[in-house]
Amino acid sequence: MTEKPRRGFASMDSERQRQIASKGGKAAHIKGRAHEFTSDQAREAGRKGGVAVSQDRRHMARIGRKGGEAVSGDRAHMAEIGRKGGAAVSEDRQHMADIGREGGQSVSGDRAHMAEIGREGGHRRQSQRHEAPSSLSDESEREEREEQEEREESSAEEGSPYREPDHHAPH
Repeated sequence: MTEKPRRGFASMDSERQRQIASKGGKAAHIKGRAHEFTSDQAREAGRKGGVAVSQDRRHMARIGRKGGEAVSGDRAHMAEIGRKGGAAVSEDRQHMADIGREGGQSVSGDRAHMAEIGREGGHRRQSQRHEAPSSLSDESEREEREEQEEREESSAEEGSPYREPDHHAPH
């Protein structure tokens, strides 16, 4: 079906329509026939419009993305946010300890990864013994023992299923 040709007001360009509508609005105000909103009425109308617009989730998502892109484009601002957040979080020692434990648990659950770590550590120890058995000082041996003890203590505290069973423990 073909479209009807436009006539009258509809055939005018948008600028001309705007001029005519403006004159009509001014005339209504002069005659006292125009509706004047109170601040409460205007507030309520704005609220209703906001509710209607916010129902369109796609539109709201676009608005959010636009705002996020605008803010994240300011690298100095984003760096400042990161510093403030990092400083605030890192002051909470208990929170940081919890994060470390959670990370350790998720890593230790990967048996292949843990096996690889163990092999690498074993290869390093073996190569140190073969290359220069007398070069290890008492200090480095002590440090190595302490590290091993700490690992054993932390796995015992966590109840890790990967620690070696204690055959001498009472049943």
